Amino acid sequence: MDLKKNSQFCISIILTMPKISKKGAQMPESPIRKLVPFSEIAKKKGNKVYHLNIGQPDIKTPEVAINAVKNFDVEVLEYSHSAGFESYRNKLSAFYKKTGLPIETEDIIITTGGSEALMFAMGSTMDQGDEIIIPEPFYANYNGFSTSSGVNVVPVISSIDSGFALPPIADFEKLITPKTKAILICNPGNPTGYLYSKEEIMQLAEIVKKHDLFLIADEVYREFTYDGDVHYSVMNIPGLEENAIMIDSVSKRYSMCGARIGCIVSKNKELMATAMKFAQARLSPPTFAQVASEAALDTPQSYFDEVISEYRERRDTLITELNKIEGVKVATPKGAFYCIAELPIDNADQFAQWLLESYDFNGETVMVAPAAGFYSTPGVGLNQVRIAYVLKKEDLITAVQILKEAITVYNAK
Repeated sequence: MDLKKNSQFCISIILTMPKISKKGAQMPESPIRKLVPFSEIAKKKGNKVYHLNIGQPDIKTPEVAINAVKNFDVEVLEYSHSAGFESYRNKLSAFYKKTGLPIETEDIIITTGGSEALMFAMGSTMDQGDEIIIPEPFYANYNGFSTSSGVNVVPVISSIDSGFALPPIADFEKLITPKTKAILICNPGNPTGYLYSKEEIMQLAEIVKKHDLFLIADEVYREFTYDGDVHYSVMNIPGLEENAIMIDSVSKRYSMCGARIGCIVSKNKELMATAMKFAQARLSPPTFAQVASEAALDTPQSYFDEVISEYRERRDTLITELNKIEGVKVATPKGAFYCIAELPIDNADQFAQWLLESYDFNGETVMVAPAAGFYSTPGVGLNQVRIAYVLKKEDLITAVQILKEAITVYNAK
């Protein structure tokens, strides 16, 4: 064997290996899911893991939705219309009108989750290198959606000291450039739980009209508001019809995360015609999930009353327990079912991994989502975590007790 030729051949193979895209290399990991391998290791050790990291409700999915799928009698599982079943869109329009939103059937395109709706919104309004302003911290996947769309996120930081209220409009104004195409908000917010007031929404409406921008509002947690506060939708603003884009989903409203059904809503006809081209390219949303989602619209109000009451109690329990830990700072959420907590530690990524990899309290530990991944500004949120209060109250109390003990042990290392 000619070793010289063989080594040159091996080097040649290495040098000519195909490369992944720059876009793929830049795609961020999910701060919510990247620690899953460590939680699996913890469970294999026999430890119980309390999942505070992910917004997967433990509330039962409405029976009417489950039964609709069970009873769906079909011989051929066909494509639906690219915009989704007309019957579903008609019924969804009626649902929105009942809640005070003037939304017609033609204003709706059904999507594969709210995620696809956001991708359609970005793809329909922005080109490569364009900019979108987002108050941070924000839902971590906005970074991923923007990267895959070739869009640059321009963050405007909100503060835990103000409960993550809308930053001053002047902060938005100074960030607007010829490349700016939209402002994106989540209302109520994931990961902060902040609910924007009508006054704050109106301030945003004025600035997008002034600069001919789109206002994209992720409103998937609309029903989850507490303490008498009322959600105000971008679809309720007169004169904003050409600027407003609403993102919605069945995931949280009906505890149907696995259905992967959402929608993009706008009265801007050119925008919706453009979004339809993206919808046609992916053919259609899933049939069985649409059957379940359409049926879910018949869910009685009593279901939501019970769910909201339960989450309010969970929120109060979590905040009360967190405030018992010395050095912890937490803003009380006004909506959704998340909060950001600032912990007396240096690096939440390292702490979260240590919790799973090296720590247990009587055979139990907790999984949190490091909050730095919910910011796009480097170095911000390093000592913060996002906590989802989707566990029953007794488990929340136990999880926070474990967190308290863990912080003491971690800081004593």
